[in-house]
Amino acid sequence: MEFEFYKYQGTGNDFVMLDDRAQRFDPTDLELIKRMCDRKFGIGADGLILIREKTGYDFEMIYFNADGSQSMCGNGARCAVAFSTFLGMFSGRCRFIAYDGPHEASYEDGRVVLGMAPVQEVTRAGEDYFVDTGSPHHVRFVEDVKSYPVVGTGARIRYNEDYQPKGTNVNFVSQISENEIYVRTYERGVEDETLSCGTGVTACALVVGHLKGLDRVKIQTPGGNLEVKFKINPGGGFEDIFLIGPAEQVFSGTIQVG
Repeated sequence: MEFEFYKYQGTGNDFVMLDDRAQRFDPTDLELIKRMCDRKFGIGADGLILIREKTGYDFEMIYFNADGSQSMCGNGARCAVAFSTFLGMFSGRCRFIAYDGPHEASYEDGRVVLGMAPVQEVTRAGEDYFVDTGSPHHVRFVEDVKSYPVVGTGARIRYNEDYQPKGTNVNFVSQISENEIYVRTYERGVEDETLSCGTGVTACALVVGHLKGLDRVKIQTPGGNLEVKFKINPGGGFEDIFLIGPAEQVFSGTIQVG
């Protein structure tokens, strides 16, 4: 069977995108998903995204990590918005459904403003922090994140017994200024550092907002710059959370499978 695919990236987080409105792709075929995401034997990507039609929404985003597992993906969602615009499924603003529920977004000049799900709380994890932004994230502040051993330390935390059986993503953060941070992420499902993680930078921004009383945080990642704005509820938690950044089509092609 032959599939036409598109490759998108959002601040270095890359995804195989499939227009699956005809529902030709079998989402239970995890081996095929892993093969298509494989950087040696497939197209190569951090994840695969199916775009389908869904009653009551502009589209449905079905996201898979490179290992076939599922979760919410912020950068993937930004790319899904850009791709769905390319497919002509909406113009300007949209409402779509993903793994963690409904989202709203807007797209203009290659920039996506993505509404994220409300977050109930920031909790302590020893000397670090934990936030669930549609995917679980452990957040650790370090002095020099650019030279920090992200993969080794991230893997140990990801597989820590406290996070079993599903594990967690792990983010390492250095403060640049009062309202700007640098983030590197060890991503569950990829099992390596990725150049950027949308739900991860959102988690880090909320931790900074929680600690410093901010409602907007700028984020640098190895793959580019993002911004997160949000509202802190007086009783705790966050709402009106928006992940803001670029998403672009890199190339397209066809792949023969089966």
